[in-house]
Amino acid sequence: MFRLKGIIMIISGSMLWGATGPILEWILETTNWSVPFLLTIRLIVPGLFILTILFSMKKDIFSVWKTAFWRNQLFIFGVFGMLGVQYSFIATIDASNAVVATLLQFSAPIFITLYVSLTHKKFPPQYQIVGIAGILVGLFLLLTNGSIDSLMVGQKALLWGLALGVTFAFYTLYPANLMREWNILIVVGWAMLIGGVVLGVINRVWSSNAWSILLLPNVALMLSLLLFFGTIAFTLFLNSMKYISAVETSILSSVEPLTAMAISIVWFGTMLKSIQLIGAILMLIFVTQLSIGGNKKTVKLKNMEKGA
Repeated sequence: MFRLKGIIMIISGSMLWGATGPILEWILETTNWSVPFLLTIRLIVPGLFILTILFSMKKDIFSVWKTAFWRNQLFIFGVFGMLGVQYSFIATIDASNAVVATLLQFSAPIFITLYVSLTHKKFPPQYQIVGIAGILVGLFLLLTNGSIDSLMVGQKALLWGLALGVTFAFYTLYPANLMREWNILIVVGWAMLIGGVVLGVINRVWSSNAWSILLLPNVALMLSLLLFFGTIAFTLFLNSMKYISAVETSILSSVEPLTAMAISIVWFGTMLKSIQLIGAILMLIFVTQLSIGGNKKTVKLKNMEKGA
């Protein structure tokens, strides 16, 4: 029953997160807002909303700040995890489109594998090497449409896409202890607020002349949907880890680019070329292969421990 709950959470969260990509693309194209301005609103508003709801429910939302160890971890996660992954995601959309940005974040398993291998000072096992090679081939086809001489996305989009993979890997790995020790919603709420405030202060968003655009009904509606979908998606994604393994989370989150692609095709007429589509499929296949391989290894180790 709990496993089913986790599966529903990750699928729902992935679909909602996939839907935010096309919405972000529409807002950026329609308003000409800067990435920092849009992201400041996107982080601060839902962060405050989550914390206010928790406080009204008599939850102790301030305890995490009382210990330097947890306070520092929360700040690092807020800036480099929450803000990092959100900024690079929106910047990649701004430089390319929602479909490419959503697919590029699936390069994260490469960086996770490299990090774990370097940390443990061990060469990656065979299934990880095969998985990384497959993802790289898929990325090559996605970005070049199979031709070495042509790059289907600009250098700016490529750099932000690589940053997205790195920050998504960090976002996945870093907060494990925080999530175990503290209420997930408290961590998410504070991380959003921290990231939004830091970005807003750096870019002095209060002096921006873009605020008046919020009065446009269609922009206000799209922004509201973006804030709602994004907040629920993050919460469902992190909560699902309580009920299903990270492996299952990784596999089931593959519905995210499919959602983004379907909406973008209907809304913008965005279509990947045939070779690019093959690359996208290869990426999803080998991300799944990496996850399944890691799951088999974990199960094998647990069985050996039980038999010992």
